Amino acid sequence: MAKLWMLLMVEPFPLKPYPGVRPFGRPVLLFAPGLLFMLVFGLAPVLMTIVLSFWKSSIFGTKPAFVFDNYIRIFQEPIYVQLLSHTLIVAVTTTLLCLLISYPLAWFLSSRQHKRRKVWLILVFVPFWISYVVRTFAWLPILGVDGLVNKSLIAAGIINQPLDWLLYTPGTTYLGLVYVYILFTTLPIYLSFERLDRTLLAAAADLGARPMQILFRILLPLTLPGVVSGALMVFLLAISAYVTPRLLGGTSGVMFGSIIADQFLTSNNWAFGAALSTTLMVAILIVLGLAATVRPIRRALLSR
Repeated sequence: MAKLWMLLMVEPFPLKPYPGVRPFGRPVLLFAPGLLFMLVFGLAPVLMTIVLSFWKSSIFGTKPAFVFDNYIRIFQEPIYVQLLSHTLIVAVTTTLLCLLISYPLAWFLSSRQHKRRKVWLILVFVPFWISYVVRTFAWLPILGVDGLVNKSLIAAGIINQPLDWLLYTPGTTYLGLVYVYILFTTLPIYLSFERLDRTLLAAAADLGARPMQILFRILLPLTLPGVVSGALMVFLLAISAYVTPRLLGGTSGVMFGSIIADQFLTSNNWAFGAALSTTLMVAILIVLGLAATVRPIRRALLSR
């Protein structure tokens, strides 16, 4: 009996192909549903947007025509190029702010004891169970002229009149974007800390390494995949945001996504909106391509 068991473990029976099915056809059947889903819901809308960007829109609708008028308009009018550069700056700044806040927060969460860690994780996740639109609206009664902050400052005798610059400023735009997207950087970095071997930190401290040396020579290199993953997600979300900047930033919060939304929802100029969307996609690909040329980032992307 033992010999038979060893024979089965060492030399398993060969798998016979299904009748009428070639061996190379079975892997195709396995990933065919996922591939079909990506083609229909991922690639097809992108291709349709690119094709639509060469059409013409008028008061009578959008008609097929292979013209470059929409792209010529984008680069002839400086407002669109300036707005695109402003959107890139806002997205990069939001990503950096999220990383600066998320990294110590993720370290704090991963350093708690097992039972307390669960409680802290729930406390961090609870606000994100609510729609981000509702959470964005919540800042209006907090920072408004008659909001909680102004009433508290007046009651404390710090100010005599309400402050009218708490809302509809670039700072409020960053506040809303960081608050909405900070979880997307915290979670990947936290998972990187969870996989970290803490004995390396103790060994480095025993060898005389200072806290900053441990941070830059051990922690950051080992958690860089989580940092890069979180940064990519926040950058992609922030560069296409339009609800939060519009609600909290006012005129100063107008971003490229707001202009795109107006073309589809208000102006009914779908062709020009598709051209703006395609331009934004190309800009994102260029930024990601430049980021991938940095060796640590490329190494972190390849290690995922």
